[in-house]
Amino acid sequence: MFKDKSIAVVVPAYNEEGLIGKVLETMPGFVDRIIVVDDASQDQTAAVVTRYEQGLLNGRLSLVRHHKNQGVGAAIVTGYKQARDEGLDICGVMAGDFQMAPDDLSAVIEPVAQGEADYVKGNRLFSGQSWNLIPHYRYLGNSVLSLLTKIASGYWHIADSQSGYTAISLRALQELDLERVFPRYGMPNDLLIWLNIHNFKVKDVQIKPVYNIGERSGIRLRKVIPRISWLLLKGFIRRLFHKYIIQDFHPLVFFYLFGLVFLLGGAALGLFTLLIDQLELFDIGYGWMILGAMLVMSGIQLTLFAMWFDMDYNKDLKG
Repeated sequence: MFKDKSIAVVVPAYNEEGLIGKVLETMPGFVDRIIVVDDASQDQTAAVVTRYEQGLLNGRLSLVRHHKNQGVGAAIVTGYKQARDEGLDICGVMAGDFQMAPDDLSAVIEPVAQGEADYVKGNRLFSGQSWNLIPHYRYLGNSVLSLLTKIASGYWHIADSQSGYTAISLRALQELDLERVFPRYGMPNDLLIWLNIHNFKVKDVQIKPVYNIGERSGIRLRKVIPRISWLLLKGFIRRLFHKYIIQDFHPLVFFYLFGLVFLLGGAALGLFTLLIDQLELFDIGYGWMILGAMLVMSGIQLTLFAMWFDMDYNKDLKG
């Protein structure tokens, strides 16, 4: 129990036989239920967890096994469903590779326990040491995805979008359609979009970045960034449709729409004019190029206005 709230922690694990024991041994004592979801590991992860389940953590620990690898997002959702069905007040997530400091868990769940937010994310970028501790290519990739996630999710105050150290309220788990959440890497980004559609408050808290403790990352940024960018684009359109057309009409939809049309139209017109001029097919003059530049500038202005409207509309969702 933590501040009279029952606490569950989901531990998604895939081939973590070397570090999962350390995660379980250092789990804070106020955690009532530890739900390890083994996502069809090919090593001894399940066997290691079973020993703890039958021994030191008997009664607090439960192991759920996927017979087929479904992705980290699906593993988290499986744990979420069990915590929801057991009626536990708050459900946190800690990875099975010990990259989430157990001492930070109380800070992550406290805003949910206090009723300040429905979802809390750990943010590794608050620390001035982040640049030195996080591999630079991952830091830069994370920064790009964090910016895109701000735009797509409507939570403009949230950063470090790829952090999986989170806590969510029972109310949010009961209201969200967990079956529709993206099942693989990118799940935290997609979940933020769904939370915004349902108008849940979200908060960032500072956590310590933990690296070089024997973890192995299967993330390849050249594949992940395009994949998550496409996921965010689809989620962004879905959010605009649900939130600003279905739930409550807002003109920012038109600002985004005309901004996009003007940007693409102006760019196409400018490129077409430049091509004609380079090929010297005929004298097209500079009027069309000027018109293209004006359309691009108007498109940028309309898009910025839409972002400002979106930011203002969602300001009350800051936990």
